Amino acid sequence: MRPVRFGGSTRFEGPPRFEQAPRFVALGDSLTEGVGDPVGDGAWRGWAALLAAGLGEGADRFTNLAVSGSQTRDVLERQLPAALELRPDLVSVVVGVNDTLRCTFDIQAVAARLDQVYAALTEQGAVLLTACLPDPGTMLGLPGALAHPLARRQRAVNAVVHALSDRYAALHLHACEGVWITDRAMWSADRLHPAERGHRQLALRFHALLAEHGLATGPAPSPEPEFPGPTRSASLRWLATAGTGWVARRCTDLLPQLLTLAADELRHRARGTSARLDLRTSAAVSAALAALSVAEQPDAA
Repeated sequence: MRPVRFGGSTRFEGPPRFEQAPRFVALGDSLTEGVGDPVGDGAWRGWAALLAAGLGEGADRFTNLAVSGSQTRDVLERQLPAALELRPDLVSVVVGVNDTLRCTFDIQAVAARLDQVYAALTEQGAVLLTACLPDPGTMLGLPGALAHPLARRQRAVNAVVHALSDRYAALHLHACEGVWITDRAMWSADRLHPAERGHRQLALRFHALLAEHGLATGPAPSPEPEFPGPTRSASLRWLATAGTGWVARRCTDLLPQLLTLAADELRHRARGTSARLDLRTSAAVSAALAALSVAEQPDAA
């Protein structure tokens, strides 16, 4: 993918055609690892594996490097080096939700890491797949004062992903809203990970993006699940065991700060100044992207 200059920063031209079935490598967190789409023996499949089957003959050249719980730092420091060694033709980078669930959340750091990941992969010639995602507070059904701060964080991540996807000519999937978000059949018991039907929906939509650019020559994945969904009792058991542990681990890290953010939310709501919080988030995103542009200048300090 040939880089061109625009406005003092680098922008990559659109994706080339594959001369043969692509080597596809997937980076990210539990969403890409396939959590919510079990295939037996404790293994996960997920949207990326479903997509790989529709990339043409030889599409078994697929490697999934995604690891549950990964943040942008993990993708940059652990997954990216392994991906570069594989020299993929096609690579997906879908990450960022776990960053929003940590007390260390810093949108400038998230932007800088994603910029490094996207740049390294596209400079090697890979076609890049990205996606923006729904915010976890809404998916979990948290009360407004708790959900709104998480929603702002996810909107900030999505804004960065949008901007950088444009810069690096990524094929970007706008998955942060739509009917699939509210369709319970698409989601697993934890409400954060897609069920098999939801993973298939993501695979279908990514396949359509690739097909639009002549990059997916195999059949699109079926939208219909191969396996029966979990029963209500099984879902409740999961929430009472593994789900409880998942929430507890994140609450230990995030809850004290989230309560502070919620208190700030309520104060602004009482004063009628909630718009200031949105403006603050927008300013932080703008500063994060501006910092990347400055860093690219040859004479930058």
